[in-house]
Amino acid sequence: METIRVRNPRNGQFDYEFPVPESEALARRAADMRGAQREWSARRIESRVDVLQRLKAELLARRVAIVDALTTDTGRHLLAQAEFGGTLGAIDRWCAQAPALVHGDEGRSQAQPTITYRAQLVPYPLVGVISPWNFPLTLSLIDAIPALLAGCAVLIKPSEVTPRFVAPVNEAIRAVPELAAVLDMIPGDGRTGAALVGLVDVVCFTGSVKTGRLVGRSAAEHFIPAFLELGGKDPVIVTESADLELATDIVLRASVLATGQACQSLERVYVQDTIYDRFVSRLVEKASGVPINYPDLHKGVVGPLIFDRQADVIAEQIDDAVKHGARVLCGGVVEIHGGGGRWVRPTVVVDVDHTMKLMADETFGPVMPVMKFHTVDEAVELANFGVYGLSAAVIAGTLEEAEAIAVRIDAGAVSLNDGSLTGVMHEAEKNSFKCSGLGGSRMGPAGLTRFFRKKALLRQTGKPATIGMFDESNAPR
Repeated sequence: METIRVRNPRNGQFDYEFPVPESEALARRAADMRGAQREWSARRIESRVDVLQRLKAELLARRVAIVDALTTDTGRHLLAQAEFGGTLGAIDRWCAQAPALVHGDEGRSQAQPTITYRAQLVPYPLVGVISPWNFPLTLSLIDAIPALLAGCAVLIKPSEVTPRFVAPVNEAIRAVPELAAVLDMIPGDGRTGAALVGLVDVVCFTGSVKTGRLVGRSAAEHFIPAFLELGGKDPVIVTESADLELATDIVLRASVLATGQACQSLERVYVQDTIYDRFVSRLVEKASGVPINYPDLHKGVVGPLIFDRQADVIAEQIDDAVKHGARVLCGGVVEIHGGGGRWVRPTVVVDVDHTMKLMADETFGPVMPVMKFHTVDEAVELANFGVYGLSAAVIAGTLEEAEAIAVRIDAGAVSLNDGSLTGVMHEAEKNSFKCSGLGGSRMGPAGLTRFFRKKALLRQTGKPATIGMFDESNAPR
């Protein structure tokens, strides 16, 4: 049986492996889950809520094992704890909201008052989830939890880069037999993900634009919906009225948190020319003081790059920028620690422009390229540059000023006087703009209702029409 070897991001050693699932076994599991879904969807919503709460209890009982596995997977401990806590919170949040969302509405035809309707919400039988490596637990379950409450079965293909957490999570799932019949995590590689699309009724994918295009194309060929949450190149606009200390704190945190390995990380910084020099000076001062979490995992802020090839992307973008006239004021070097772990310290780059890869392509690292603007109109034009439109930020002297700018930015969510708020705000629906995604919102009520197809039950309460009513002799002359 073919196996995949897994690299430890802190030392570069390949210290874990797992078998690649055979296509026939994957197909059998999908068929079994599709069969079990009928009983699952027939349960009352209160019953499904109870089952999800039992899963929460089983996850909590395995907290240490799951957090330890996530820590090894990602090379960071505090965020592994946050992922675990956030997952429990997501279960509670959806369990509280679901009962009000799973009932279809009723109404009457305005054109034909004797016709009434009732909407039946029919869940997709089997949802496929293909999740990435940067937040392994969060992004494996962010779509799965509401889909399960909607009455779907869910088959998850986590990333082969961070698969260690799967074993303890599957152990928790199997401790709840009703749920184990309709929920499973099966790690695999790209071939597994490609096969999954052909086995399910709807696919949820989180990852790069490049791979998202492939998933979307395959979904179209199989004639199934695809919910695609793809890459970002999030801009932040800082106006001259902004509080300098606040602004530099926000930009630093929202660019560097999770080593910049988050889709909502700020990756382009546009600062008004009247405060540009002071902003850059203060940002460099603060960024230079942020430590990496090596050698002690439990000290420092910046973790290793989880996927080693991302270090090559970052280095190549910085080299390209410097080649074309940019200057690196701090950071900018891929450091090797622990024998083979790869770190990049917070990096500030200036004298950048939109011809550089650093300003056009997703970086996915703790890099802050800073560019000046003169007018707000210019800032909006700069922020709307490129193929991405996931999210953005505006920092100004007042929320009113920030909002007046934000409404002109082509992005699915804009944080006002803060950054990357989509990572903590789940109640507001949003859609990705441009190449950053496709399909219904995973936030807000749509995060659950998108897993339903609506069937209209049309009731005739009066006398049905007869064919004789359509005789041409009845036409007005």
